[in-house]
Amino acid sequence: MTAPLPGKPTRASTTGRPLMAALDLFGRRWSLRIVWELRAEPLGFRALQERCDAMSSSVLRQRLTELLEARLVRQLPDSSYVLTALGGEAHQALRPLDAWAERWAAEVSADSAEGRR
Repeated sequence: MTAPLPGKPTRASTTGRPLMAALDLFGRRWSLRIVWELRAEPLGFRALQERCDAMSSSVLRQRLTELLEARLVRQLPDSSYVLTALGGEAHQALRPLDAWAERWAAEVSADSAEGRR
């Protein structure tokens, strides 16, 4: 399977709109997690696999191939993986969603605690 790219039809849309391609790419299992884990430092294959809850090597290899093709990740000469400038921008774009998810979790947790009383 090739990476969804802007201008090309995706699983979710035939238009090739950039947002639809991005949603398709990030909607693939583990793609967001890989971007998230590479946010701070380059990681080798095994280290990345461990940080991703020991995902299968075949799935990790497929997702890395897609992220490389999408130009969000690049491989360094030492074989470790690092976010590209575009990958770093994707991570920055996800930070508000992460903050929202934390607020959401706190509210759901508070509601659940009140319901148990």
